[in-house]
Amino acid sequence: MEIIVGKLNELFWGPWFIYGILLIGLFFSILTRFLQVRHIKDMVILMFKGEKSEKGISSFQAMSIALSGRVGTGNIAGTATAIGMGGPGAVFWMWAIAFIGAATAYVESTLAQIYKEEKDTEYRGGPAFYIEKGMGQRWFGVIFAVAALIAMLILMPGVQSNAIAGAVENAFNIEPWITGLIIAVLLGAIIIGGVKSIANAAQIIVPFMALAYILMAVVIICMNISEIPAVISLIFSSAFGAQEVFGGIIGSAIAWGVKRGIYSNEAGQGTGAHPAAAAEVSHPAKQGIVQAASVYIDTLLVCSATAFMILFTGMYNVQNEKVDVDDANRYIHIGEFNQGGLSGEEQMTFAKGIKEGAAYTQYAVDTALPGFGAPFVAIALFFFAFTTIMAYYYIAETNVAYLFSGSMEKIFIWVAKIAILVTAFYGTVRTSDLAWAMGDVGLGLMVWINVLAILIIMKPAILALKDYEKQKKEGKDPVFDPRELGIKGADFWVEYNEKRNKK
Repeated sequence: MEIIVGKLNELFWGPWFIYGILLIGLFFSILTRFLQVRHIKDMVILMFKGEKSEKGISSFQAMSIALSGRVGTGNIAGTATAIGMGGPGAVFWMWAIAFIGAATAYVESTLAQIYKEEKDTEYRGGPAFYIEKGMGQRWFGVIFAVAALIAMLILMPGVQSNAIAGAVENAFNIEPWITGLIIAVLLGAIIIGGVKSIANAAQIIVPFMALAYILMAVVIICMNISEIPAVISLIFSSAFGAQEVFGGIIGSAIAWGVKRGIYSNEAGQGTGAHPAAAAEVSHPAKQGIVQAASVYIDTLLVCSATAFMILFTGMYNVQNEKVDVDDANRYIHIGEFNQGGLSGEEQMTFAKGIKEGAAYTQYAVDTALPGFGAPFVAIALFFFAFTTIMAYYYIAETNVAYLFSGSMEKIFIWVAKIAILVTAFYGTVRTSDLAWAMGDVGLGLMVWINVLAILIIMKPAILALKDYEKQKKEGKDPVFDPRELGIKGADFWVEYNEKRNKK
């Protein structure tokens, strides 16, 4: 299994793919004239403006579900692992992929809104839907839906639950299988209620924990305020190999920064497009802009919080790939800002746990606030990763709804519920190496298919943005009519406008 997963990762995450994702994000940024900069004000306003309905959820709820998927293990363990494997420079490349990825998030989320459907009194949409309607190729949509089900129900939940179990065991000495049972019971209680239940839980948990986590980072930053110039300089110099100790790992910095950046913010993966389609808005571009903001919140705020906590306290190691993988001496401890006072044996133990990324963050917080780091990070990671598994289920349910209807849909929705509960539990007791590797396969599978699709059918999203901006300049609250823009296949909006005109 490990050999197969390793080979698939080599295929999905080759250098050409890493740099290709960066170029595609830059392409969408240029095409939208860097909407992620021009529409920052609109991001904030639209985030809180939408109203939910019987069939749809509010813009804030949709963003909360998207953030549930984005803000998870990738922000705490993933960011730490990126630094450990690629050096401090990986942080810069995480920022870069978030900045240009915001444009990619806009495109996929706007397409999801344009081509959404009303099914079983709920709005449904996502890559499978816009692939079929935008390209006219159901077989391609089916491929994505199946890939999404494999990734969301089998490959990726284990990363989240595994990180939770590791952090909880480190903080409270609770056996992983016990943590697995707790996750399964709580998750089951929430997902039984469907999208509305998930949205209600996400809009409470995600903002609260994100704010608490960022405030903790602010406290640590204030305690190390004099080191800010040195840490920022370290990030930028190592990002481009300017610093001698990191000069040989610039490729690793880019690779791990991009890989963990995409894993964290999910721009291009298509996951955020699913809840975006469920939002009740008058114009697809509105939710596209809101979803672009969620990438910023995920990476520029939460991931940066983790990065600064680790770098300020010096709690990171850098892999030297030339030395044997099983040898703890392959890790170099860069102690420029290390105030932890770890013994040699503790440093060796810490080095061996490089893939257990959450431990980095726990040690970092504990260095600044002794006795507080392990429990705080464990609790934060529990909520972040738990809500991510919730989001995974919602995405899986949406793709089940795409593939099936009637009694078959209901049957497979229950199959999806059982599958994610089983894999979430199993993830707590398997090795972290395999969990992360399988998660990367699931991520790569979805990104490959989705990015290819949005490159082919991006035009409606660009037309929608121009239409939104035109109506805004005219002083209107933008409303969407696909027929005026020559967009075909947006049947929901045609029917929606006919009903609205009759009122």
